[in-house]
Amino acid sequence: MQNITLKLAVIGALFISAQAQAGWLTVPAAGFGSSAYANCYNAGRTAAAPKGNFGSYPINAAQYPSTGTSDTCWTTAPSTETSLPPLDKSGVAFTGFTVSGSVTRSIPNPTGGASIGSVFDKFWRNPTTNVCVIATRVRMLNVDSDAATGTQLFEVNDVVRSGFSGSGSVSIAYAFPSNLTPITVMSPVYRVGRTFTSVQHRALKYDTLANKALNGTNYLDLPTANSVTTATSGEPTGISSTTTASTTSATQDAVVNSNHVDFTMDAVFTDDDGSTSAYSAVAYVEAPCSADPTEQAGAIRLRQTGQENATLKAIDITGYAIGTP
Repeated sequence: MQNITLKLAVIGALFISAQAQAGWLTVPAAGFGSSAYANCYNAGRTAAAPKGNFGSYPINAAQYPSTGTSDTCWTTAPSTETSLPPLDKSGVAFTGFTVSGSVTRSIPNPTGGASIGSVFDKFWRNPTTNVCVIATRVRMLNVDSDAATGTQLFEVNDVVRSGFSGSGSVSIAYAFPSNLTPITVMSPVYRVGRTFTSVQHRALKYDTLANKALNGTNYLDLPTANSVTTATSGEPTGISSTTTASTTSATQDAVVNSNHVDFTMDAVFTDDDGSTSAYSAVAYVEAPCSADPTEQAGAIRLRQTGQENATLKAIDITGYAIGTP
């Protein structure tokens, strides 16, 4: 009986360790075979735990990752966004890391008016192992971002961190810091890509719950990796809630680019689909670094990919980077 109990304890410890490690995803410089992208929150979701459809389908608190789950890319939350997560990619506590840079950056308004939000930008470095962890968290405000008639709120569908061309494989994760509540005001990371291109994703329609759960015609959760190198790829005009979303396979594409890591999310003060996720989760990139990252123009790229009644837009701002953005 004692031997059986011991074996069960060992198996349980290994299971917990495997779950912890699963929270960090290795993102190869060459991408993931036929796609530059891999699923994060979407991985393994079923009708009982809907994938959220990149923010178009509302997800409640019970469907968010939590302690004990093995959601790809998700890791246990730190107490605040200013702290590293409890466990690294090996499932052990971070040691030897010190904060070398931390700033909250304003997101400029394309109209020249008041700031439309902020980006929390921070990095830690272990000078012994020459490893850095860069953290990003977006907060969007209720501020008009377009000179057109009416109010158009900028929707961050992708955050691209740049400067990793010499890093080889990197590790990524995301977390919901405990000091921000409720959890449903924060967008999870739906997928991550080693690419410069942010690819539009649309639900079939955004008028009913059933339609919000379905992909639009020809829209892919994981884009192909054939030829598209532009900043954003998708249909250029917005659609109404009752219009069937449709695109071509040519827009659902993004070539691999090792210099960039693209986090697909859905952060906007008030969404066209009726949801509200003014904050993103905190997204982390762990990568080799022989020196502290430096502030460089264009290291952070915010993309609006026209998920519903919105157009394709991009805002590039200064951020910490290991290499040239």
